[in-house]
Amino acid sequence: MKINSLFLLVAITVCFVTTSFAQPRNYDITNGIGIFGGITKLDIETDNFITEQGDGFLFGMSATVDLPHRWYNMSYGMQLSENYINISGRPDMVSTQEEYIEYKMFAAQLALLGHVKLIGSYLTIDVGPMLQYNGKFELENNNQEGYYINNYTNLQANDILEISRFNFNGLIGASVGYKFFRLKAQHIYGFTNILRKLEDQTLDTAGGDERFEGNQSMLVFGAMISF
Repeated sequence: MKINSLFLLVAITVCFVTTSFAQPRNYDITNGIGIFGGITKLDIETDNFITEQGDGFLFGMSATVDLPHRWYNMSYGMQLSENYINISGRPDMVSTQEEYIEYKMFAAQLALLGHVKLIGSYLTIDVGPMLQYNGKFELENNNQEGYYINNYTNLQANDILEISRFNFNGLIGASVGYKFFRLKAQHIYGFTNILRKLEDQTLDTAGGDERFEGNQSMLVFGAMISF
């Protein structure tokens, strides 16, 4: 009896939704799956360190809902990236030599985006929130783990690995292309303090600011193929 009631409820709901969207006009709502990849340029906007953008790469998938009767489309997706950033340091405590220390960061990002149609679906402005989980910093060159971070007296390269793992970002960008192929450019900005966890590490911050504040800034340039 409960099963029959459930089927009846589903049938009524489907009929109601179908009727509601069928009046006064019918629209073809198209769902698509996209696979995309590209290059990334990661930086952290901070006063604690002297940084330089590093190059990385990204790939992912997204599901798009094409709404022909609206001025926007919607999509949600996940992307994985391997990113690099350079932080200024020196080989020993009293050295005046400046050398960039390369760090690597893996990240997984979930995004819910709106795509504002400028020229139909051929040119859109993409905007929306993004939830990110990233690993800690990893030194690309283990020979630099004893280097000292510039702007601090005693802080070493391997002292600043434990960055915040969960971060909330905003994305704005543009897409151009035709149906099955699109080129994309995006700017991902971190609203949360990605360096916040360093304050829990009891670090020697002599010579610099004991408060760590930094916001992720990532550029993405890539392409997407849709099915």
